Amino acid sequence: ARRCSAYGRPASRLTPAEVEATARAAHAGQTDKAGRPYAEHLRAVAEGVRRRGGDDEQIAAAWLHDAVEDDALSERWLRRAALSRRTKDIVLALTRRPGEVPEAYAARILATPGAALVKAADLAHNADPARLAVLDEATRTRLTEKYTRMRALLGLAEPGA
Repeated sequence: ARRCSAYGRPASRLTPAEVEATARAAHAGQTDKAGRPYAEHLRAVAEGVRRRGGDDEQIAAAWLHDAVEDDALSERWLRRAALSRRTKDIVLALTRRPGEVPEAYAARILATPGAALVKAADLAHNADPARLAVLDEATRTRLTEKYTRMRALLGLAEPGA
């Protein structure tokens, strides 16, 4: 257990290794649409954030970006976690709400400092042709259109552009 300061705040933050371990444990047993362990996606997004020049707070958010949306971790857990306010804000910005339209989701991401870079890494991995190739044509087409639309809403260049 982490010690708390006199103000009830965690005395220290989770280390990058602790964030990764937490995310891996939270998503244990989950697979992506292609049947691969979900932790592979989280690792790829975290690495994509690092390659794009993201900082430790953004890399932590990359590991946790789907945790609340997928009910792997609760929003209550996130709010109490020994993470920076910025990391928490990014994770919450990337958490889709039921019935939320893409425009509102994109606007929240754009309004949250650091979130667009994490989402760019997420979209890049989701749209990886090698990942999409194993899906049936209808799913591949639907997801490609979804990812292309979100990139446009976020003002992101197409991959390879």
